[in-house]
Amino acid sequence: MKKILLSAMALLPLAALAQKPFTVNGNIKGLKTGDKVYLVYRANDKSVTDSATVANGAFAFKGTLTDPAAGNLFLNKNPYVNRPAKDEVLDYVSLFLEPATIKITGTDSIKTATISGSVINDDNKKLKALTKPVDDEINAINTEYAKLTPEQQKDPKTRENAMSRYEKATASLTPILLSYASSNPKSYISLTAINQLATDPDQVAAAEKAFVGLSPELKASATGKKIANIFDAGRKTAVGAMAMDFTQTDTAGKAVKLSDFKGKYVLVDFWASWCGPCRQENPNVVVAYNKFKDKGFTVLGVSLDRPGKKDAWLKAIADDKLTWTHVSDLKFWDNEVAKMYGIQSIPANFLIDPTGKIIAKGLREQALQDKLQELLGSKSK
Repeated sequence: MKKILLSAMALLPLAALAQKPFTVNGNIKGLKTGDKVYLVYRANDKSVTDSATVANGAFAFKGTLTDPAAGNLFLNKNPYVNRPAKDEVLDYVSLFLEPATIKITGTDSIKTATISGSVINDDNKKLKALTKPVDDEINAINTEYAKLTPEQQKDPKTRENAMSRYEKATASLTPILLSYASSNPKSYISLTAINQLATDPDQVAAAEKAFVGLSPELKASATGKKIANIFDAGRKTAVGAMAMDFTQTDTAGKAVKLSDFKGKYVLVDFWASWCGPCRQENPNVVVAYNKFKDKGFTVLGVSLDRPGKKDAWLKAIADDKLTWTHVSDLKFWDNEVAKMYGIQSIPANFLIDPTGKIIAKGLREQALQDKLQELLGSKSK
């Protein structure tokens, strides 16, 4: 389903650049001495994973930052090392790191712990209280859909109904985020609210307008600059713009250019082997490719697979029967093409015409076939 599993979308975390000290002090009554707690966040555009051992319910982390960072605390299991099948088996809490002493207190569980000592986390709590009714509704839609059988999930009416409910719910989230940002121009959480809106092509204009109203300090921060780059990339990749050429190596190490495909309709498809929603969407792309590949259409896959994970990338290509050209620099979210095109979440795609112009973006499920049918349906082989 196009966007229904909101929690499963592989979203790009807000990056953090680091030089000022932060501390996380935890005290969770009931945790066993020897338990492991993992702190996962991004600093200097790189993923950081730290661990601490619990002693008498207490644990601590220290690090450095110059820009706040979104992170997660996990008890006993680091999902980035050994990802469990179901999220509910994880005991974790999301938080923001900033130059401060952040306190995590609670009983038996990190998931229900209280976060204090941090202005940004306090602000985040206020925004979450405002969005809770909508978040609860979206979670309910996701949960209901996940409980359906595969056959029920494929039913067009069921999918249309769920999608309609989802879009209505997310539409009601937009004014809340915009209102918060306009009312709190100095809050880092306003940046995260705008970043959330910036991932939706329909809300980019409103998000950019809200961004202009933020304090100069926020806009000049590392995260602020990254969001400004998102807006810039959005203009450069708008429908009607000429696609920016790029070069990246294929599975055999050969350099491939986007311009190599000039004269054909080409779908530039951003995905990764680790991205569940991407793997779910791949069969739809395969159907479209097989149907129109002899009519002047092809696909160029751009993978955001992690460093050192070439085997996983190749296996996913083989398992999903993706027989078109694939490229990657194996830099995860730092993939140079993904940054050039302002990719904030995957799956994402751009349909480019034979002259190199972007004529559509975000084509998923039946929408991709419908667009190709419109363009190539009557064309002879």
